[in-house]
Amino acid sequence: MLRLVGILFTVLLAIAAAIVVWPQFFHLEHTYPFAQVVAVRGVVLVAFLAIAVLALLLLLARPLRGFAASVLIVALLGAGATGVIGLARGFGGSTLPAETEQSIRVLTWNTAGEAVPAEVVAEQILAQGADIVALPETTEAVGEQIAVMLREQGHPMWVHHVQFRPDVVDGPKSWQTTVLVSPDLGEYSVIESSQNGSSNTGSVPSAVLMPIDGSGPTIVAVHAVAPRVEEMELWRSDLQWIADQCPAGDFILAGDFNATVDHMAPLGIDGGDMGYCRDAASRTGNGVSGTWPSSLPAPLGVPIDHVMASANWTPTGSVVLDDAAGSDHRALVVQLEPAG
Repeated sequence: MLRLVGILFTVLLAIAAAIVVWPQFFHLEHTYPFAQVVAVRGVVLVAFLAIAVLALLLLLARPLRGFAASVLIVALLGAGATGVIGLARGFGGSTLPAETEQSIRVLTWNTAGEAVPAEVVAEQILAQGADIVALPETTEAVGEQIAVMLREQGHPMWVHHVQFRPDVVDGPKSWQTTVLVSPDLGEYSVIESSQNGSSNTGSVPSAVLMPIDGSGPTIVAVHAVAPRVEEMELWRSDLQWIADQCPAGDFILAGDFNATVDHMAPLGIDGGDMGYCRDAASRTGNGVSGTWPSSLPAPLGVPIDHVMASANWTPTGSVVLDDAAGSDHRALVVQLEPAG
């Protein structure tokens, strides 16, 4: 009887391991709780290794050796598969290549309202040489403060902004998203459907910026709702909306997607991760570097902040900044070059 129980447990453990490692195969990457578990691949790897150590200890008990050996094999296979996925996406690059005349640097940082002082954001924009800056949960007033500081340092940027429910005094900062764009990229404006919310993410705003003269990439500053149990349907809707913002053409998406590339598996087209857009960090050695929460080491965190670009751009480097400066998100910086 105990042997049958052991076999059943091992089979169930193997199935659970397969689902946790690659829920996309089972079409469960958007289903609670698998969507939450696959997001923390670093923690999953540690869990598999802990199970393997426990199985090694059980091998010392003669009656349990067969069961322990089976569990050990499953745990090692799960850890190995998780490690291979991590290696393929990258556990962390720390430098960007030298800028070229045609390169664009994109910085995204969920500042958690006013948790990050405006001067700190301005310092990082200058240090990283950012041309496009997506700032979910940053107010327009703070964006303007940042722009003034940048102008004084010879790095002017235009400020664009979207706010849900502007009629609510002192509403949540999560109802606001601010975008800064270098004048070198031309003039941009936020499209009307972003401003009035008729086409936008559901409960926290994204911003779609179009070049006024029609040249240059369309810029989408992204903020999707988090996949809490009660908001899973809205989260799935937000991800689909984001994917729809990158049809064939010239697009750059940046912001807090509240999703990893695992969650994007059914949303990519023709090699893209979200629509035709491709995730830059996972293609430049930072795909597993967690941007949230900043209280955890990056390898144990969740990479939910992204910069993505259409195929006419090639990502050549990315950096996750260590110092979150008070936010619960780390900033991500990506360098893009025109393809070809």
